[in-house]
Amino acid sequence: MATRTSPAKKGNQQSRGKNTGSAARSSSGRSNAKTKALDLPAEETLPLPLRMVRGAWMGIAHLAAAGVRKLGPDVHPEKELRRDGTGFFMLLIAVVIAAVEWWALSGGFADVVHAVFGGTFGWMALLLPVFLLVFAVRLMRSPEDVAGNNRIAIGLAIMTFSGTGLAHVIGGQPGLADGLDALWAAGGMVGFLISSPLATITPWLAIAVYSLLAFVSLLIVTATPFRHIPARLRAVYEKLMGQDLAERPAASNEHDQSYLYGDESETPKPKKPRKRLFGRGKQTAEEEDYDDVEGFFGDEAFETPVIDAEPPTEPVASVQQAPKVPPGVRRPTQSELAAEKLKREQGLMPEGATEALPVLPQAPAVPPVPSNPVQPQPPATPIPQRTEQLQLSGDVTYTLPPSDFLPPGPPSKERSEANDAVVNALTETLDQFKVDAKVTGFSRGPTVTRYEIELAPGTKVERVTALSKNISYAVASSDVRILSPIPGKSAIGIEIPNTDRETVSLGDVLRSNNARKTDHPMVMGVGKDVEGGFVVANLAKMPHMLVAGATGAGKSSFVNSMITSILMRSTPDEVRMVMVDPKRVELTAYEGVPHLITPIITNPKKAAEALQWVVREMDTRYDDLANFGFKHIDDFNKAVRNGKVIPPEGSQRVVKPYPYLLVIVDELADLMMVAPRDVEDSIVRITQLARAAGIHLVLATQRPSVDVVTGLIKANVPSRMAFATSSVTDSRVVLDQPGAEKLIGQGDALFLPMGASKPMRVQGAWVSESEIHKVVEHVKNQLQADYREDVAVEAPKKQIDDDIGDDLDVLLQATELVVTTQFGSTSMLQRKLRVGFAKAGRLMDLLESRGVVGPSEGSKARDVLVKPDDLAATLAAIRGDEPPAGAPSGGGADPMTAALADNANVNHGFDGPRDLVAEDLDSRPQAVDYYDDDEDSGSEDAWSLTGR
Repeated sequence: MATRTSPAKKGNQQSRGKNTGSAARSSSGRSNAKTKALDLPAEETLPLPLRMVRGAWMGIAHLAAAGVRKLGPDVHPEKELRRDGTGFFMLLIAVVIAAVEWWALSGGFADVVHAVFGGTFGWMALLLPVFLLVFAVRLMRSPEDVAGNNRIAIGLAIMTFSGTGLAHVIGGQPGLADGLDALWAAGGMVGFLISSPLATITPWLAIAVYSLLAFVSLLIVTATPFRHIPARLRAVYEKLMGQDLAERPAASNEHDQSYLYGDESETPKPKKPRKRLFGRGKQTAEEEDYDDVEGFFGDEAFETPVIDAEPPTEPVASVQQAPKVPPGVRRPTQSELAAEKLKREQGLMPEGATEALPVLPQAPAVPPVPSNPVQPQPPATPIPQRTEQLQLSGDVTYTLPPSDFLPPGPPSKERSEANDAVVNALTETLDQFKVDAKVTGFSRGPTVTRYEIELAPGTKVERVTALSKNISYAVASSDVRILSPIPGKSAIGIEIPNTDRETVSLGDVLRSNNARKTDHPMVMGVGKDVEGGFVVANLAKMPHMLVAGATGAGKSSFVNSMITSILMRSTPDEVRMVMVDPKRVELTAYEGVPHLITPIITNPKKAAEALQWVVREMDTRYDDLANFGFKHIDDFNKAVRNGKVIPPEGSQRVVKPYPYLLVIVDELADLMMVAPRDVEDSIVRITQLARAAGIHLVLATQRPSVDVVTGLIKANVPSRMAFATSSVTDSRVVLDQPGAEKLIGQGDALFLPMGASKPMRVQGAWVSESEIHKVVEHVKNQLQADYREDVAVEAPKKQIDDDIGDDLDVLLQATELVVTTQFGSTSMLQRKLRVGFAKAGRLMDLLESRGVVGPSEGSKARDVLVKPDDLAATLAAIRGDEPPAGAPSGGGADPMTAALADNANVNHGFDGPRDLVAEDLDSRPQAVDYYDDDEDSGSEDAWSLTGR
């Protein structure tokens, strides 16, 4: 095998004279020392004849390899990676074997070649030239793909050995006693050694085993998984029939994952299969390198969950061509500009001169203020489709939605005449107030433009910030926001809304370079910042998020973009969701998607129970992490996929990877109104602990007040997204600083990810209802939702003590009071029956168990379920007696009831009981509010302490 020569060695060889044995010299002493230390031991000690032979060999090899690389698509591998000498040697061996075995070349040398290759491989010596030719061409054209070359070499080796075994069996299974010629005519010595153990049992077993190995080797060489065999056969058939696969419409099961790769203009190169970090599929090079190192990546350090943009590959001009005339003045037409350019090229005008057009009036020159574009926009053409299928548990094939479901938005602008007008207004305002500062540039975003102002030495920042109202007056906008300074720059930023706003499409955000840098399933598209750069964030690193703003500010659009991003990038095995929608109309479009573990919850009481289930799920995950010795759910899942997590002996449990669990609450205020204590306790416990368990919370509310977004919730939800608020107080509740009250709505927001000191202004991505419908229908047509029944179950009814004991008389009196007054309250029983709070509560529980009153509803009085006409029958049922036939509605077996009825008949002269309790209540002043609290507060009568 030939060795390579580095560029430094070649330069030293050319600079040397005839004295080849001396050390290499260079003009620099330092480089000369390095050359002696690094280059001499390998090749410089070779004698001249050997170096001449090596040079001739490599020259011929480079010529042959250059011809091979010209076949088909022209490739240009790097010179340091080329293996032309090895490839040419294999090509030469293939030609020699073919000359002897195919063309029956005779002679002493031919006999030696036949004895070596024919005696070793038998019949397979006829196929060896083909195998060597294939591998030589591959080595010359793709030397950088080491993994692919190793895979092909292994596949060809298995194919060769399995072929020799088949040749030995088909050739009659000759033995050593039959002579070497008989072995050479069958499978050779290799075939004899390989097939003899199986052929002694039965020849059919050897044929079956080595036929299967030959088929598997073919799959290895072509890199074809078993599940892709039908698709590959169909592709071959269509290619033979002349059908163009590129023009064929994309099938419904094709999945575009091209946005997971680096360059927009390049199709991903077929490389070796790599394990996906968070599921099945592709991963980035950094993640692949990280997988090679034994370690943990669940708790790696990071600065911010926002995925930063890569620096542009081409330098962006610092100063763009400024308009030649100010706004309001007629611009030259295209024909006039073309005529001027033609005259300049023909030498009729001096270089740099401009023809004086009579239609253009003289105007003061506008100072050239550059715009600062951040990154190139995504291509207008759709990204090429890739047929990438993901295998779920249970042998279910799942394809992610194609990227063309989310169409691109309109192209963005770098500058407009409105920007130039604002620059002039800002410059004039600074000059009028004699502030030594100037506008040095601006960055145009989709909603606002940030103008940069640099101060002269000795000028106070307060002189510019004090002109906030004057700047608003000059630019005719009340929504002016001043940043002092811009994060990372020594400049003051003035954010002014654009008069020509642009819409940010979610498809553009997911196809951006920021989104392609990672294939994490929890990555969502946020939108664009004020500099025009795409903002993409990882929900797993938030780890929890609070979204707040006034009605119509864009919260629901942001939630839709977040859910759609996850549906576009993740499978149900990777992310599961719990959606809480008290409004009942915001999240109904996602009903039935397979990522849900429960139907969309609209009842606030069931939502509180679902949050308690999330707490139990979190505890279960932490139990597994603690038992198996892991700190993060990502480490646990990786170990499960690699087969390193083994259940205890005797356990029938099948350990599976835990998916990420995303809990989305669209309106937190409704939950806090119904069950504030339970909801707050669950949210606080989840946000405090659930990060390492893979559970993440997104809370949205349109009422960011202190009773909804409490201090405990704020302390444990570090990431905030504030849309336009109605007051500065609401902005301080969400962001702990003002600023959200000056937003202009319709998706304009301040995004404060965890770890950031100041919020960034972004324009939220927009996804239409039709786009959501396409994505949802795509995922619903593949899998049905598998709901868990233990998430939002009905709360078990409270078990009430049925043993009345010695309280029968008091219970009968309480029943009569409650039924006759139709008012069920524990405090009323305290006053009327002169009992303590504990006994009054127990009496109310007994009445509930007998169906007299309904269940407790907080501080409200209980509903009375028995009418006064049914009082006698109810009292008889409590005593266990049968009501007497024909008994009056007010009578019964109870002496007290009978006395009341007799008193009513004698004194009032009509048949029916007199409501003495109601009359007594009406005759005295009493409290209106009654509190029905089931907690035991002691047996002392609290009402008697008031002195009444």
